[in-house]
Amino acid sequence: MYIYNSMTRRKEEFKPIHPGKAGIYACGPTVYNYFHIGNARPFITFDVLRRQLEREGYEVTFVQNFTDIDDKMIRRANEEGITVKELADKYIAEYYTDAKALGIRPATVHPKATEHIAEIIALISRLIENGHAYAVPSGDVYYRVSAFPGYGKLSGQRTEDREMGASERLNVETDKESPEDFTLWKAQKPGEPAWESPWGMGRPGWHIECSAMSMKYLGETFDIHCGGKDLLFPHHENEIAQSEGASGHPYVHYWMHNGFINVDNQKMSKSLNNFFTVRDISKEFDLEAVRLFMLSAHYRSPINFSRDQIESANASLNRLYTARDHLRFQMTNGEDRPMNAEEEAFAARLKEYEKRFDDAMDDDLNTADALGAIFELVKDSNISVNAASSREAASRAMDSLKALCGVLGFLTKEEEALPADIQAMVDERAEARKNRDWKRSDELRDAIKAAGYILEDTKQGQKVRRDV
Repeated sequence: MYIYNSMTRRKEEFKPIHPGKAGIYACGPTVYNYFHIGNARPFITFDVLRRQLEREGYEVTFVQNFTDIDDKMIRRANEEGITVKELADKYIAEYYTDAKALGIRPATVHPKATEHIAEIIALISRLIENGHAYAVPSGDVYYRVSAFPGYGKLSGQRTEDREMGASERLNVETDKESPEDFTLWKAQKPGEPAWESPWGMGRPGWHIECSAMSMKYLGETFDIHCGGKDLLFPHHENEIAQSEGASGHPYVHYWMHNGFINVDNQKMSKSLNNFFTVRDISKEFDLEAVRLFMLSAHYRSPINFSRDQIESANASLNRLYTARDHLRFQMTNGEDRPMNAEEEAFAARLKEYEKRFDDAMDDDLNTADALGAIFELVKDSNISVNAASSREAASRAMDSLKALCGVLGFLTKEEEALPADIQAMVDERAEARKNRDWKRSDELRDAIKAAGYILEDTKQGQKVRRDV
């Protein structure tokens, strides 16, 4: 596999630190609200990265954190009249609900910042000891950027262009040595959650949390760190400075960043009233279709979210489910015999589609081309597997389809028994067609469609399934 490394700005062959194993850290959500569609893109993208590496035989340790202490969380908890922990517990549970609906698998480990205070304090202490950080009388602790000559190597930021760390603004009364120094530990303010430390009661800064948690579970140097492009600076830049400043050796071998999402060709923002959470979107669209939409473009490219795009993705998703249902039917109703020469040639083509899929995925996770290979497989299967086909040919096609769709996280829904009222209409329509009552047949077909089901007339009879 070749990965575009944001650090070197070129594609590089993935060579893991430990043969056959891959360690990945993906920045997770700050749990003060439902996550939005911009958050969904990295969650989906790097879930697919993990799945493809597993398909290629790697044992993957996938770590995605929860930021459960933060300025925004404190403000939100105060607004709701609950504790920060209660707020975090609520939205961590909601994260799992939406992530499951998007087909995102749970990480190997989901560490919480508040459960790693000891590791964070130990890391800050190391930085103070080696001169990369300093405490001030107020109880705050800052990272000394001037002590790390490599600062800016990931983002390419020049010193004069740098901004303060996330959620910080320069206070004219600050006791920082330099405006670009960023916070590692924040002294407690009245009413805020806090933990004991060598510098007094306080809480960690955002950047140090990820350094401490990633190194605990993946080691001081690990394979892949990923997240949205918006995290490249200052968050990931600061992680590098902290981690390498403490350990003295490289923090991460490969950095991966996904592109932004626009909404109707405009940047997503609350002021434009085009800011949507995944929960909002789920009320209008199937989230599996949202996942397909996200993967229809290369992860590093910007992508434009619109209802037309999601409806198009939903139509593509329907094609996948139709193909699956067709193959499943033929696996039961096809001819019980060995494959003939024509079917053997079809089976060979299936392997070619799988190779095209893997080649695309190994080219910096090119999910757009990988989807193209899947739909070529679907087209061929729809033509090559028919009523005269063997069950084995249908089974081979099903295995290929499910394997490739499994990497991208599709075909997760199983067929359900039809509700009694829908089944009654299907039965009545079959009788109407038998009696050549085409008017009634069309009326029932339209009623079935209006109820949210797709009906197909095949040589073997009517096939009905829920519209995804």
